[in-house]
Amino acid sequence: MPTGGWPRLTVRPQNGNSEARSDSSRQVPLFRIPLLVALSLAVAFGFGTASTLFALRATVGFGAIALGSWVAFPNAQTADADPYAKAHRARDGALLFGSAEGLVFRTETDAALRTLTAACAYDLVGNTPPARFWTLHAEGRDGMPLKPEANRPAVLTSWSVLREADNRFVIHVGRAAMPGNWLALPEAGGRFRLVLTLLDTPTAGSSGVLELDMPALERRECADA
Repeated sequence: MPTGGWPRLTVRPQNGNSEARSDSSRQVPLFRIPLLVALSLAVAFGFGTASTLFALRATVGFGAIALGSWVAFPNAQTADADPYAKAHRARDGALLFGSAEGLVFRTETDAALRTLTAACAYDLVGNTPPARFWTLHAEGRDGMPLKPEANRPAVLTSWSVLREADNRFVIHVGRAAMPGNWLALPEAGGRFRLVLTLLDTPTAGSSGVLELDMPALERRECADA
């Protein structure tokens, strides 16, 4: 016992456990930072890719013209096309018409702005803008032409369509066969779009394109009504 006071008790820490705890406290942040960085990059790239694909599916680009329910993008195939139009064209790999060659109109709703579905029958009534030749067909929401059953008309043209005395036409669109002009839809089809392609038309380069009349699409009846 030392003289001059109470005995002193000295506690010495175990070097092994202390160093282990110190090493673990230093290693956790080192593993956490790369994980957070990788997670942030994955979210950024994933969200960016998803938003870009959504934009490409949602529209062909800017500069659309709308005539009733019909929509066209006259600048989509020109050198003045916006980046979205160029990306859309590159993704589809489609050969588009030049501004003096033709114009493509699409509609996915009827005259009452109801979504087109193969469960319903429609009448396309009226006339097209001036064109040397035009075609009409139906396509799915993925942009691929619909293929009805064998021996059923999948495409109508200006050379084959029957007209009224005033040069107007009535085109029946639906699954069931109809007299006159009939554009067939597949039995298993769902939502679709109509595509009207005008070839060699002054409409493509016309400044008064918004004043043109397009045929109206009227819904007749639906199988599930």
